[in-house]
Amino acid sequence: MAKMELRHVGKVYPDGTRAVTDLNMRIDDGEFVVFVGPSGCGKTTALRMIAGLETISEGEIEIGDRVVNDVPPRDRDVAMVFQSYALYPHLSVRDNIGFGLQLRKVPKRELNRRVEEAAKILGLTDHLDRKPRNLSGGQRQRVAMGRAIVREPQAFLMDEPLSNLDAKLRVQMRAEIGKLQRDLAVTTIYVTHDQTEAMTLGHRVAVMKLGVLQQIAPPQVLYDHPDNLFVAGFIGSPAMNFMPGTLRRDDTGHRVEVGQQSISVPDKVVAERPALASYVDKDVVIGFRPEDVDDAAITKPDPGRSFVGTVELVEPLGSDLMVHVSTDAPPLTESEDLAELGKDSDAGAPLGDRTRVVARFNPRSRVQIGEQATMSLDTERFHFFDPQTGRSIWAHQPADPTHDS
Repeated sequence: MAKMELRHVGKVYPDGTRAVTDLNMRIDDGEFVVFVGPSGCGKTTALRMIAGLETISEGEIEIGDRVVNDVPPRDRDVAMVFQSYALYPHLSVRDNIGFGLQLRKVPKRELNRRVEEAAKILGLTDHLDRKPRNLSGGQRQRVAMGRAIVREPQAFLMDEPLSNLDAKLRVQMRAEIGKLQRDLAVTTIYVTHDQTEAMTLGHRVAVMKLGVLQQIAPPQVLYDHPDNLFVAGFIGSPAMNFMPGTLRRDDTGHRVEVGQQSISVPDKVVAERPALASYVDKDVVIGFRPEDVDDAAITKPDPGRSFVGTVELVEPLGSDLMVHVSTDAPPLTESEDLAELGKDSDAGAPLGDRTRVVARFNPRSRVQIGEQATMSLDTERFHFFDPQTGRSIWAHQPADPTHDS
């Protein structure tokens, strides 16, 4: 086992394409860190640089107490698990798992001990003499992991190992990988585009965009305290809702004017975000998650916590009712942060001169498509972002405190 440190690591390809920029992080001994982000964000490139499969253009990578920039992959003492199982079809499970040890000329008794121990951990003992073609997808992935385990490396590097499995098997294997890492306590870096995998597996999650690390933190911290619009919109399903508004203050307190409506901002929220004081009478972006919105006909909130829109779609899920509501909030100006979030979310999606909000209503709600609905907002869970920088507004000041959007 080993700690890792990446210091100012960058990757630029010969054609000038920059894949990773100034990546800095420390990964502790035995820690499970997940790299997550949309396609092309640089997460796999970062992993391959750690493995030595990609040369680095800038910076240093340290594994244990050794800088490995010029150390070949076979001598870095890390084990890769790839998206493809890469099993030898003519070899048995036993021989597939032990193949790397055979190449290293590990004594046969030690080789068999390691293979049988790995097979026991992975539930493959009864399959050691079978060929890959006689295994399920999940079993094949276990064999690939067994091949990494028997090496007893300082670290595991996993590149989207579950992406070829069906949804049910992914859930099962995700739980098994989490248990395996806890049992072995081996430093692990795991790459995925699936935020559910990232949130459920990682001790910490590193969110990347366009080759730049946006935030690295424990999953709940990412969810509750995203550093910027991109992290806020990427983490969470359905995605966070965003609406532009103007922050106002009068004798009754703070409020945000959104379209033709006004939403009160609790004193507690303002106290937690000292930098909001510099945004009075300026534009802000408010963010709130679907689970922080409910049917006002059921919750009967104070008027300042209500927001009205037209129901466009109702999706019954049994435990919840996902309701898509068209509001009079103007659409957000397309920013780089929002553009990189992809097109798979309706939250904050522009509808001409309006914006759609996705809400997770109580299943007892009786809202109907085409009718007006009054939403109850949990305003104590509001997020605020600077519309120019995309940064979350907490204690920092805007880049230009005098700006007026």
